[in-house]
Amino acid sequence: MYQASYEIATRGRGLLELTGQVTEAAREAAVSTGIAHVFVHHTSASLLITENADPAVHRDLERVLARLAPDGDPEFEHDAEGPDDMPAHVRSMLTGCSLSVPVTGGRLALGTWQGIYLYEHRHAPHRRRITVTVQGA
Repeated sequence: MYQASYEIATRGRGLLELTGQVTEAAREAAVSTGIAHVFVHHTSASLLITENADPAVHRDLERVLARLAPDGDPEFEHDAEGPDDMPAHVRSMLTGCSLSVPVTGGRLALGTWQGIYLYEHRHAPHRRRITVTVQGA
């Protein structure tokens, strides 16, 4: 069993690729077969596995989330930190705070066009903590 934590500086709303950090944790764990579990310790950021080649996919994801959880929606009561506060929580709930990736042959078993991403849902930059736990043999 191996565990590593990373602090990630975001630039505000958008996706940041974490594939390198998770790959490094899997390498450090020195397991041949297992699973890498990734967790973000925040309620207004999330994790996802998505396209890592065409940036249009990321723009399209943002447009979908903007329709589902628009900033400043008058239906939201929770807005203590601004008009993106509650939408960030909804976006995080929809996309998730953790994910698991198989480790096969000592490497992450991601598909050809898959990458692991932190999705910052707030407009302002933040420092986000993620923990990667790798288990296996």
